[in-house]
Amino acid sequence: MHLTVRFIGHVDDTRVDALLDALRPALPVAAFDLETGTCGVFPPSGPPRALWLGLSAGLASLAAMHDEFDRRLGPLGYEPEHRPFNAHLTLARVKDAPRGSAAIVREAVRTIAPAHARSRITHATVFQSVPSPNGSSYRPLVTVECGGR
Repeated sequence: MHLTVRFIGHVDDTRVDALLDALRPALPVAAFDLETGTCGVFPPSGPPRALWLGLSAGLASLAAMHDEFDRRLGPLGYEPEHRPFNAHLTLARVKDAPRGSAAIVREAVRTIAPAHARSRITHATVFQSVPSPNGSSYRPLVTVECGGR
C-alpha cells in the first residue's frame, strides 16, 4: 500500500544529487492528519488496473505538498502531470483481470465499508523504485519534513 504525492519517473544517475537537493528542504506545510474514506477502482471504466482507498481529510495539505514538489522539480526540467492530483492509497494492482470482470469488481469494491483510520503526517519520503520480476521494492533516499508556514 502506498500514497504517491508526486511521481517522478526515471532519473539519470547524473541528476540524482541535484534532484534530492531540490526536494530535501522542509516543506511549507504543517504536519496534518489524513483520514481514510471509501474504496474505488482505476480506471473508472474498462478493465480494473488498481484498487484504492480514498481519503476524507488532509486533502488540502496533500495537494499543497504535491504543488510544492512540482515547484521544486520544475527548474530541473520535470513537467507537472496534466491530470489533476487525486490523493489515494493504492491497495493493489491488477495485472490480468478476466474478461467481463470489470462490473463485478466495481460492484464488490463499491460495497466495501472500510474502517475509519487516521494517521498523522509529519514528513514525506523520496523513494527509489527498484523493479524486479517479483515486483518492485522501494529504497528510501530522503526524508522531507513538514515545516509549517
